[in-house]
Amino acid sequence: MLEQVRDLREEGDELYELLKRLDESDWARPTPFKNWTVQDVVEHLHFSDRLAVLSLKSDEEFLSVAEAMGRAIMEEGLDLKTYARRVLGSLEPSVLLQLWRDYFVEMCDLLEAADPTARLKWFGPDMGVRMFTTARQMETWAHGQEIYDLLQVPRDYTDRIKNIAVIGVKTFGWTFVNRGLEVPPDIPYLRLTAPSGEIWEWNTPNDDNRVEGLASEFCHVVTQGRNIADTQLQVVGETATKWMAIAQCFAGGPEDPPKPGQRT
Repeated sequence: MLEQVRDLREEGDELYELLKRLDESDWARPTPFKNWTVQDVVEHLHFSDRLAVLSLKSDEEFLSVAEAMGRAIMEEGLDLKTYARRVLGSLEPSVLLQLWRDYFVEMCDLLEAADPTARLKWFGPDMGVRMFTTARQMETWAHGQEIYDLLQVPRDYTDRIKNIAVIGVKTFGWTFVNRGLEVPPDIPYLRLTAPSGEIWEWNTPNDDNRVEGLASEFCHVVTQGRNIADTQLQVVGETATKWMAIAQCFAGGPEDPPKPGQRT
């Protein structure tokens, strides 16, 4: 079994335990993410996991569904949240929670059984199984944070966030390309302290172009759950500063991080 599948399962298990403790009224409360409610957040995760299961089962069916979704969004001017609600219908929180859980477990089972060298259809280029799994963990972790922020519940970080940090590093160039900007040639040195205390490093050491600090804070910045100004990351150099101001490790059009102080 890929280590990434184990990490994805643990990420989903942790979020499930948090969601099980909520009162039904909590599901209508807006989170700090675009005023999405808890219901909106879980619907989004569930809808994405359903699509992931479809991709794992059939390239043709996934492409057909993705084409229909893209056409509806473009022609009718829908956003993804509205489209997902249309497809899923109006679900009671308890029903939605169980549906999300069932599809999430099925997705993990399919990923565990998949050929690690296979490539899966998704929005944009095909993705290898390992990166596909990590992307699902990243989205589960990042959207889960919105619920932690709403409830003001402290989060216990584990070293499985290294997968998210890796995506953050690998999407350095994408961050700039996605905005139509020239990619700086000098990718910054990254030195992060893992939740376990281990040191994770990427790229050539450079005192004049670097990002250093807690891995959890770096992950929050690249998933746009925090503004860099609301972290204690040490950011040195022009390229590092530009990157951390707009870092985006997820697909889709350019998105801006929360304003300073908006999510802390």
